[in-house]
Amino acid sequence: MPDRDREFREFFDTEFRSLRRLAFLLTGDWTEAEDLAQEAMVRTYRAWHRIRQRKQPGAYARTVLVNKHRSMLRRAMVEAKHIVHRMPDLPKPDGLDEDQVVVWEAVKELPPRERQALVLRYYEDLPQAEIAEVMACPVGTVKSITHRAIGRLRESLGETFTAALSAEER
Repeated sequence: MPDRDREFREFFDTEFRSLRRLAFLLTGDWTEAEDLAQEAMVRTYRAWHRIRQRKQPGAYARTVLVNKHRSMLRRAMVEAKHIVHRMPDLPKPDGLDEDQVVVWEAVKELPPRERQALVLRYYEDLPQAEIAEVMACPVGTVKSITHRAIGRLRESLGETFTAALSAEER
């Protein structure tokens, strides 16, 4: 096996599960998550000769995944203008305790960009600069989107969430 393919296979083995989980958190559907993660890996493989020298090819794959998800959302919005339908509820991720389920329900109600920013920040634990790169926007926009999302969560979840979030932000 050529070095390029071996390097990519190691990258795939290391990153695919986390990409699929990220896609699930963005879509709420394991089938869509699998498709998004596979598409991100295919596009990453096509660009592997350019990005394999980088220190973080995972950031490239996450950017591809988020951009593909955004594209899917835009397409769905166009279709929704033609067909009135209600989106099904996003299922909750496995392994959540009771408090986490309450937070997840509130996160599901956020607009997609706000949900993306929170998932990338608090689930993927990415720094704001990397989130900005993945979401293809300035760091200031990431800060404002995240701030707005946290404000909406505070409104919907009340004092309990505010206290827990304040402790985590320190």
